[in-house]
Amino acid sequence: MTQIGIMIEGSRGLNWPRWKRILQTVEDCGFQSLFRSDHFTNPAGGDQDSLELWISLAYAASHSQSMELGSLVAPVTFRHPSMQARYAAAIDDLSGGRLVLGMGAGWQAREHQRFGLPFYKTATRYQMLEEALRVTRLLLRSDMPFNFQGAHYQLEDAILLPRPARAGGPPILIGGNGPRRTLPLVAKYADEWNADALDLAAYRERRAILRNYLSAEGRATDDIKYSLMTRVIYRQTQAQLDALLHESGISGADPREGRMIVGTASQVVDQISERAEAGVDRLMLRWLEQDDMVNLERLARDVLPQF
Repeated sequence: MTQIGIMIEGSRGLNWPRWKRILQTVEDCGFQSLFRSDHFTNPAGGDQDSLELWISLAYAASHSQSMELGSLVAPVTFRHPSMQARYAAAIDDLSGGRLVLGMGAGWQAREHQRFGLPFYKTATRYQMLEEALRVTRLLLRSDMPFNFQGAHYQLEDAILLPRPARAGGPPILIGGNGPRRTLPLVAKYADEWNADALDLAAYRERRAILRNYLSAEGRATDDIKYSLMTRVIYRQTQAQLDALLHESGISGADPREGRMIVGTASQVVDQISERAEAGVDRLMLRWLEQDDMVNLERLARDVLPQF
């Protein structure tokens, strides 16, 4: 059965009052998980409040009981992988084994420039990501000290102590749709693949490509979890929905060519069901209205019981 979670954008006004309210609402409503992006600024400007990823997840770990928590995703350019692995293992322990460590290459040049973080060429960032994935897996899974000599990271007699309470530490998620760079890394290193806002045809196409990469790595198709992040726009009535779409500049006939879930309860249920039939194990509904907990509660009440 497809799991249904919520995804929040960390740079679109997220502050402590909002994060606390979102956290409580998402868990009380029975969503399976709560993920958030790792960004400091918005790519087009108009910066808003933002919370640092790992501090907010540490708070969430100790102020929630049952839902999974995760990064979607943490750019390798922000933090040294050995430090990030320590944060992730500690938060996973604090939460009782509920963290998912989402990792990616990073893409937003503006936030790097703003805060003095080097923003490398795409090929370099993916080299860094692969090394970071190797370092992270070793730190989480090796009970003995190890050395690592890469082009970007070097470790000597490294061991993560205390050892993660969960065997192997938190699962590693890799997010992205790229068939040439991202999907080979998913096949080699990931426990979960997260596709970003793909329509069903594109999702099926990427999944077939990933299946071939998994086979080449000697892994079965069901060795990993398949998740999809997509924006949801929901209202109880068609009139309310039409008004919201008009305000947002989104045509009711154009829900971004199937890359979003848009509708009233029955329409949302149908669209989620289509993705479940396509093999999506976990659906992360991107909820942009951080002050609108009323409609998020209504979405949970009207949709979740169907799944």
